[in-house]
Amino acid sequence: MRRRHRRAASSPELDITAFLNLMIVLVPVLLLGMVFSQIRTIELQFPGMESGEAPSAEQLRLVVTIIPGGIEVSDSERGVIRTLPLREGEQDFAGLLETLKSIKARVPDKTDVVLEVGPEIDYQTLVTAMDTVRSYPAVVAASKIEAELFPDVALADAMEGT
Repeated sequence: MRRRHRRAASSPELDITAFLNLMIVLVPVLLLGMVFSQIRTIELQFPGMESGEAPSAEQLRLVVTIIPGGIEVSDSERGVIRTLPLREGEQDFAGLLETLKSIKARVPDKTDVVLEVGPEIDYQTLVTAMDTVRSYPAVVAASKIEAELFPDVALADAMEGT
């Protein structure tokens, strides 16, 4: 008679060295990538009034209109305050900032502005305009801060022919 010998059944060892090497490289790369992918949001208010409601004549309604030909700053009482034509083919955001700073000095409690944008204006110009009307860098007590101009920005379409 023959005897059958059973071999000792053993499971093979898992070789996870390659997987661990991948994790050692992948985890720090993903953690570093998280720091650089931050999203900034800007809160906007869209203009609109209830039916039958009209603004009072005493209330200043500051409007900044951006069209391909330049920038126009106006209000509801006096009309156009200042027109800023293109400077060297670019929008004059420095002139806009100075104009808004002088308006803020005269009306310090005003925080809202309507930003009218023409359909031909590109996205980067819109974002730069929004940043310009919201705040500007200032130095106070040897510290650089963002001074507030008109942080409540409402967007509107610029009327054709402006």
